[in-house]
Amino acid sequence: MARRGVNAPVLPMKDGFSGAPLSDAAAWDAYIAAHPAATPFHSRAWCEAIATATGHRCHLITARDANGALTGLLPLHHIRSPLFGQALVGSGFAVDGGILADDQAVAATLAQGAAGMAGSLHVPSVELRGGPQPDGEAWRREEGVYAGFARDLAADDDAELLTIPRKQRAEVRKALESGLTVTTGTSPNERRDHYRIYATSVRNLGTPVFPKKLFDAVLDAFGDAADILTVRDNGQPVASVLSLYWRGTVMPYWGGGLAEARRLRANELMYFALMRHARAKGCTRFDFGRSKLGTGPFSYKKNWGFEPQPLVYSRWLAPGETARDTNPNSAKYRLQVDLWKKLPLWAANRIGPLIARGLG
Repeated sequence: MARRGVNAPVLPMKDGFSGAPLSDAAAWDAYIAAHPAATPFHSRAWCEAIATATGHRCHLITARDANGALTGLLPLHHIRSPLFGQALVGSGFAVDGGILADDQAVAATLAQGAAGMAGSLHVPSVELRGGPQPDGEAWRREEGVYAGFARDLAADDDAELLTIPRKQRAEVRKALESGLTVTTGTSPNERRDHYRIYATSVRNLGTPVFPKKLFDAVLDAFGDAADILTVRDNGQPVASVLSLYWRGTVMPYWGGGLAEARRLRANELMYFALMRHARAKGCTRFDFGRSKLGTGPFSYKKNWGFEPQPLVYSRWLAPGETARDTNPNSAKYRLQVDLWKKLPLWAANRIGPLIARGLG
């Protein structure tokens, strides 16, 4: 099948879009719906939500056959930050969303197009998360940093408990008997409680929180395919998670808990309740997301019986450029992280989104 090569961007505005609908939205949607490797982070819903919430323009690199039909696509958000520099990220604020193509030849064409786009925009790097890994001198693979955790859901609660290692299973059983309650939904109250808990959680870890409108934009864009589950102690929220639902898989994406959540075993209840909730929605798989090797979240997910699967990312660098560093565990940010943990929550919530929107 003949190909016309790369067309970029296939968008109504020369530089991409910021919340505007795409001129060939139907083609994008249809390609995502038909491709078995597509993730929610390739979707138009995700890309538009990120652009709307953060102002980072999205550029869509595409490959087409001789008849004009899509044979591959790569959404790239142009992340700009005075602290962290610039990068084209596929896709922004995601753990996946790299090259999506019919075959390796198309994938190579898209990688070439991404590098070309970076050059035309004078952006020093391209960061791809997932998908086929590009070849070439300017591309380098980054592995040994992250692992993903996913497994099938069991048929019911009793069977689910048996999939959890004994020690963690005992903690879950205690949580189920604790009297804590669970609510789900996307109401303004659920959104407010989730953001307060999430913002507190990441402040306590020493990292800036994302803008609230990012969570709102994703919830609005995904509709029934996203919601919030919150654990409450005497009606007060103590742990909360925003999840995506994609092709029978539930993906707890942004979650956290207050200081008392650990004592109350609220996180144990939260994730077990999410498994139950997802099963009722027809899901058959639980994707616990990615974690950095050697961290607490990495160990926590293993304790649930999930086996880590290495994740490989790719980065293109322009000649003479160095990779941007957005890893909060980097020695470069040790002092800032320690100071951030001591900030009053109101200050962290005011300053944090200005910083975090540049992480991408």
